[in-house]
Amino acid sequence: MATVYYPAIIERAADGFSVYFPDLPGLASAGATIQEAARAAEEALEGHLLVTAEHGEDLPDPSEIDAIEHDPEVDEVARILVRGERPGRSIRVNITLDEGLLAAIDRMTANRSGFLAEAARARLAMANPGAAYYAKAWKAGAAAATQRKRRASA
Repeated sequence: MATVYYPAIIERAADGFSVYFPDLPGLASAGATIQEAARAAEEALEGHLLVTAEHGEDLPDPSEIDAIEHDPEVDEVARILVRGERPGRSIRVNITLDEGLLAAIDRMTANRSGFLAEAARARLAMANPGAAYYAKAWKAGAAAATQRKRRASA
């Protein structure tokens, strides 16, 4: 995995703060406070990087934070660098499973590796108390991004 830092802009929203990533259109998050918004941005970026890698899509390189122009339509509160880990290449591992469990997996899928990776991601998301918040924050941030796009095209 390679560590990357994407610039993000925190803006004032009706019910708190939203965060958007100029380099990653459509990626947004939100929070009731600036600190919550910044934490949600990290979770949003983490999820975005994983999903993008799973779909085999390319990611743009992060811009320099100072090179991003100020939008007068945005009530900007802060600019931050958000840390994320670009998923690395798949590696082969040798694991031991109960034969009944393996048979049950094989009845569910033809791709054991994909199934186990998805199950691990789901369990890791459950262990992260912010995972449910991320889904809510993403929807709120996406709504703010849509409003920005409408203002820009008007």
